[in-house]
Amino acid sequence: MTRPRLHLFDLDGTLLPGTSAPVEISRQLGLEAETLALDVEIGAQRIGPPEYARRIHALWSGLTADHVAAAFDGAPWLVGIRETWAEIRERGDYCAVVSLSPSFFVERLIGWGAHAAYGSRFPAVPFTEPVDSAGVLSAAAKVKIADRLCEEFGVDRADCVAYGDSLSDVDLFAAVPVSVAVNADRHLVGLATHSYVGRDLRKAYELVPRDR
Repeated sequence: MTRPRLHLFDLDGTLLPGTSAPVEISRQLGLEAETLALDVEIGAQRIGPPEYARRIHALWSGLTADHVAAAFDGAPWLVGIRETWAEIRERGDYCAVVSLSPSFFVERLIGWGAHAAYGSRFPAVPFTEPVDSAGVLSAAAKVKIADRLCEEFGVDRADCVAYGDSLSDVDLFAAVPVSVAVNADRHLVGLATHSYVGRDLRKAYELVPRDR
């Protein structure tokens, strides 16, 4: 009997092509340019995820739940996300989102059909306390979460498929046997089993052979 698969999806740049949850949230506050500047710093590895989280938390001092909902609802998502996850469920497989973005945004994808969704732990919105650096995810943390999900769902790393686009996905791509680079940068294209450029998650998912 074929074991179920676990499909692991990145969020920023992958499910959200060309943008990120922090950028979409900041757009609601009129702070898009400031966040894009932070993205340049972390992309160039001048700062790490904990420093990024601290600075974005400070930038979002006026953030409300309404801002978060508007950012999520108005974001330029790939088409076919819910349909892809519905098919994964119908096949008896599992799907999860693992992202460095704030958990209060990432976890909304449970409502779209993900079995699990993990992001960096931020305080509840509106913020009344600082962000805890210990709860901020990294590229290495994505692998640890994948292992935890494997245990939860009764699968192995050999049963995993990763979908990502950038440097934060390198460790996960190296840890699993099948990977799909989705609108990816130079860090991932050479590492991926498959590569997709476009705006339909269904087509990226179709690159993964059904039979093993």
